Parts: sequence; C-alpha cells; structure tokens
Amino acid sequence: MPIKRGAILIAAAAALGACSPVEDPTLFPPYSESTAKPIPEKPATDYNAARNLYWGDLHIHTSYSTDAYINGVRATPDDAYTFVRGGEIRHAAGYGISAQRPLDFAAVTDHSEYLGVLRATTPDVPLNRRELRDRLLKDGPLQNTWMQFRSMWGFDLENAAVPGWEDISAAAWQEIVATAERHNQPGHFTSFVGYEWTSMPGERNLHRNVIYRGTKVPRLPYSSVDSEDPRDLWAALEAQREQGMDNFAIPHNGNVSDGRMYDRVMFDGGAMDADYASARMRNEPLSEIFQVKGSSETHPLLSDEDSFAGFEIYDTQLSQSQDDSRASGSYIRDALRTGLEMSHSEGFNPYRFGVIGSSDGHNASSPVEENNYHGKLPLLDASAGVRMRQSLWLPEGMPGGARWSAAGLAAVWAGENTRDSLFDAMRRKETYATSGPRISVRFFAGWQYPDDLLQRDRWIERAYSGGVPMGGELAGQPGGAPRFAIWAMRDPQSGNLDRIQVVKGWVDAEGLSREKVFDVAWSGEREAGADGTVPPIGSTVDVDNATYSNTIGSDQLAVLWTDPEFDAGVESFYYARVIEIPTPRWTTFDARALGLEAPVPGSLQERAVTSAIWYRP
Repeated sequence: MPIKRGAILIAAAAALGACSPVEDPTLFPPYSESTAKPIPEKPATDYNAARNLYWGDLHIHTSYSTDAYINGVRATPDDAYTFVRGGEIRHAAGYGISAQRPLDFAAVTDHSEYLGVLRATTPDVPLNRRELRDRLLKDGPLQNTWMQFRSMWGFDLENAAVPGWEDISAAAWQEIVATAERHNQPGHFTSFVGYEWTSMPGERNLHRNVIYRGTKVPRLPYSSVDSEDPRDLWAALEAQREQGMDNFAIPHNGNVSDGRMYDRVMFDGGAMDADYASARMRNEPLSEIFQVKGSSETHPLLSDEDSFAGFEIYDTQLSQSQDDSRASGSYIRDALRTGLEMSHSEGFNPYRFGVIGSSDGHNASSPVEENNYHGKLPLLDASAGVRMRQSLWLPEGMPGGARWSAAGLAAVWAGENTRDSLFDAMRRKETYATSGPRISVRFFAGWQYPDDLLQRDRWIERAYSGGVPMGGELAGQPGGAPRFAIWAMRDPQSGNLDRIQVVKGWVDAEGLSREKVFDVAWSGEREAGADGTVPPIGSTVDVDNATYSNTIGSDQLAVLWTDPEFDAGVESFYYARVIEIPTPRWTTFDARALGLEAPVPGSLQERAVTSAIWYRP
C-alpha cells in the first residue's frame, strides 16, 4: 500500500506574487565551481587505546531523497561528502556553501522510499520549470501554497511508483555505496553507508536512520513502503546481519512522534515483552537527541524542575494540523525513566540506549554552525530572507523559519578513525551529542577512583581500568557509592563553559521513576543555593551586533563527584550535560544581516549531552 508522504511537512512549490524582489543578491553570491573551496588535506590520527574523539553527522540528505528534490536540491552524495570533508558545494538557491571545519565521519542517509526515482525521471514539478534562485531574485515575496497541492510537495509520492522504480532505486543505492567507498579514507575520514526509513503512521514520526559497518548491503534498502512497523525493520536488519551485513538503526525526532517513539506499548498497541525489548536494544543502540527539528532530550512539561529543559523545543507534529506532539513518550530522558520502570515491574528494559546528534540537512550538507547557517529545506529556509519570512509567506506555525535549529553533531570516542572502530564505539554507546559546538567531554564511573584521579598522569587510562565510560553499566558492589569522573573542554571556536551537570534517574519504592539534575562543577565565583542549584552565569551577548565575548565562563571544567543521595539497592542511570555560556542564535545573525530586530530568543546556551551510565544493584 503506498504511503502518505504529506506528513513529512516539506513545502510544496511556490506561487509567485507580482511585487518587486526583496532578496539581496550580495547575501548569496552565485556559486562558481572554478573558485570553489576544494577539499583540504586532513592529517591522519594515530591509534589511541585511550580513545580519540571524532566528530560526525550520520543524517544527511541529497537530491536522491524525494523531499529534497522537490525543494530544488540537485546535489549528489558526492557533494555531501565534499561538504563534510571541508569543500564547497552549490546550495539549491545557487550560492556556495562550506563548513568552517571538516568532520571526521559522515553518512548520506537518503529516504529509502522510492530512492532516487525523481532525480532519474525528472517529473514536471515547479522547480524543474524555473529554479529557486531565479525566483528569489526576480520575483517576490514568494507565497508558499503547499495546501493547494495534493501533497505538500506539489507531487504525490504515489506517482513515484513508476514502472521499473525498483531498478532505479537499486541503481541509486549502488551509487550511494560506491560514493561512500570513494570518499572513505581510513585514518583521515570515514564514510558510512546508510539510509533513512521514513515511517509516519497517522502522521507520527517514527523515522530511523540505518547505518552499515561496511559496503556489503542488500540490493534495496528497507522502506516504509514495505512496512511502517519498526519490528519489521528490525527483522529485516537481523536477517541482513545473519548474511554478514552488520548494521543498526538510529531513531530520531521522538519530539514530534506524539508519544509513539518511546511508548509503553508496541506499534500495534500490544503489550511489550522481553523479546521485544531485546530486539529493540539489539537493533537500536543509539538515539538522535539534537537536530534541525529540535531537541529530544526533555521537555519542560516532563522536567519542570530543570531550568535548562526548554532548549530548542519543537513540539508540534509534522502534519498539516500542526497539533501538539504529546510530551510523554517523545523525549529521551522520559524514555530512560520509562525503561527503569519497566525493568522494575516487568524485568526487561527496551530503552537502554546511548545518544548522538546529527543534522538532518537536506542540502547535501550539515547546517550546524550558528554563524554559518544555510538551512535544511530550500523552500522553507534557502536564504536569510526566506528564513526570516521576509521573502516567503507561510501560515503561522508552519515548519522552517526561526523554529528550526542549527544542530547537531555526533561525538564518538574510538581508537581510530575507521569504520570498524567507530562502528564498535557506537555499538557500545561510547558516544555523546552536541547541539553543534565541538565541546569535548569525558564521563566515567567507578568504585575506587582516588580523590586526585583527575590530577594524575594518564588519568584516562586509570578511569577505564577502574570503571566504565559513558554508555557502560556499573554493577553494584557492597559498601560505599560510585564516583563519577567528568571532564569538559570548550570548543575553541565557541563559547566558554558555564557548568557541568549530572542528570540522574531512578525508581522509587513504588516503582515510579524520578529524576534530579545536579550542578556538579561551574565557572566563576558563584555559590550553589540551599537546593544545590547554581545561579545563572549572565550573558555577554550583544543581540544588535550578533556578538559575544568569552569574558565569563571557563575553558575547562572537571570534577570527581559522588551522588549524595545514592542508594545501593536502587537501579538508576546518570548522564552528564555540559552547558556553554550564552552565544548568539542563528536567527540573530540573520536578523543582523537583514537589518531586522532579532526574534526572541536572541541567544542560546549550546550544550553537550552524554550517553548514560547505568547502575544495576
């Protein structure tokens, strides 16, 4: 049965008004291949038994994805790897884009549904008649008329099921694999083969990105045309692993799933059991926590005592209705708590996963830099004028514009920059996520860490030998409480650090989960209040000029912390969260470029969130 694609909320084509243009061409000069920034040389990193930190994006789309193609994207998987490796490519709006720093690894994850069919068949869609750049510069403002089309693309995806589409998709898939192989340079840069399975039952987001260890893959990626039930995806992935195709899936945007991503029941409403929990954990060791469509860490309705819970919230469904997305079951901290409750009551836990960030960029790029943001989908955010709704009209509450985030990145602690090493690190959940900056974070737990651990030489090796890193499990020991070693260093191109926090979840005597956020290290001379909370750090952001200064905060923070409320008989989880000082949001940079008043908020506190460490009595 053909799937309904309207719920992905990708804008349709534009019907142009008759007024004069509003775009300033100097803000996006035309791309020139002859002067484009080439891929820079990147030195190799040596193997490190104590792990190196590698930065990546496992969620990038190109013109092989139907939604990107309809939006005017014509960039290829080769362009995507050129971008993440530091080269310059052509944006769908005709200007050049490049990252300020290359990544260490990446995956092109185009939608598996009718993969590459539109690019191969060049259907009669508006941006094939006249490209977006020409419309932006010669007409305007654009009026987005997506509701006037049969679907939000101005194209019904059912029409993509042309005769022979399977062969077209197989050829596109083969090209994705071949491109990844061409760009893979062990030690320098790692490319993973992947795709996105785009399930949207009842317009609720259940999307997963599938990542393969190597280039041995099936003829066609599994798609939601085959099934919208995650269990069927897992069965397909397990069958592939039995044939030597190692893989796993990464859920993303639980925040817009209306509570279904981390629900207490299975896809069909049936009760979960131990087999279900085991299958989920075998196939989904990680979840994506930051990306363009908002944060999935937690929500103020779920964490009302967490003063940092309202970060980059996008909590309406990806549907024409834009109804609220139910908070419970949609966020990662809530899922970890639900898993503890199920472990307590049922004896199994389907939600013991680690975290990463990734962008979901659809321009064959990774738009994670606040001062270099170029958007996710061209018809919604191709330029500062479009993003700030100066050259595009959309109904109130529509996606895109200021609601989207410049986020996020995956951070992986691995021995070396190779597919095997990175894949194994992700399997064991030695990962964390950031909202974009490259904040370095170490997080360990152990029973016998000495008081001066963080001051000792080779303390990382000692932390490994005497405990477990992020993503690990700490088994109970008689007497005492575990100690948590946490170290963080600022991104040299971003803000200083405000504080380190530890987020704890546990189950009480009645089997109900609880949570608490501890401030465990902070900058400056501030003192914690009676409740242990450290006051806000203040702000140096000049919103009018989109600037800030690192005159507050610290470049590094470190602490050896013991939970003052530890109960050896209670199962629990702990994860670290590192908060930057306030810095300008991408909307503030756009407003300054356009001479507009910046929308609220004019700043944000970027952050890193680690995979949890679980304590089991």
